[in-house]
Amino acid sequence: MHVEIYWDTVCPWCFIGKRRFYAARRQRPQVALDVHWRAFELNPGLPATGMDRDEYLQAKFGDRQRLQQMQEQLREIGASVDIHFRFDLIRRMPNTRACHVLLALAAEQGLQDSFSEALFSAYFEEGRDIGDAEVLAELSARQGLDGAQRGLAEPWLQQRVLADESRAHEWGISGVPTFIFDARYALSGAQPVEVFAQFFDSMSVSAA
Repeated sequence: MHVEIYWDTVCPWCFIGKRRFYAARRQRPQVALDVHWRAFELNPGLPATGMDRDEYLQAKFGDRQRLQQMQEQLREIGASVDIHFRFDLIRRMPNTRACHVLLALAAEQGLQDSFSEALFSAYFEEGRDIGDAEVLAELSARQGLDGAQRGLAEPWLQQRVLADESRAHEWGISGVPTFIFDARYALSGAQPVEVFAQFFDSMSVSAA
């Protein structure tokens, strides 16, 4: 089964969705999945250096009490899949283009899953600025990603990110995470583990 996951590295629901998706995958080891992560920048217009996160959230949500309630909900849900959200540590809302370029490079080296996990954890659990070149260089080295510095300047990797986003637009994807199965069926949002598992079952039956 071919699975394309559209996501962004600053989306907390994408982090939750990833953990739930892989939990369901472990429950259905007999289902063969060919998984590919696809770029979807939630804030492509941000400056390359990002912006202050408090300013960004104030402009996006306005109501601080509502924001605090959302973050508390995310902390509770995250804990259920072993994610320890530390929103209090996050100071920057990064531009995520560089992340996606390096993830395209990681895909070439079979490291996309582990590198995506490292980016999520660095941002949401450690509050690190994953738009910063030094942070990305450190994470790349830690994950064994070769040629990261050169990769950021590679036109073909930039084009791969843009191609992902163009395909998402063609398919009418407006939010993430979105899971596309065999280019025919879609699940949107961080679905519960049992929903993913049931979907794997139904797809397997239909393919039989």
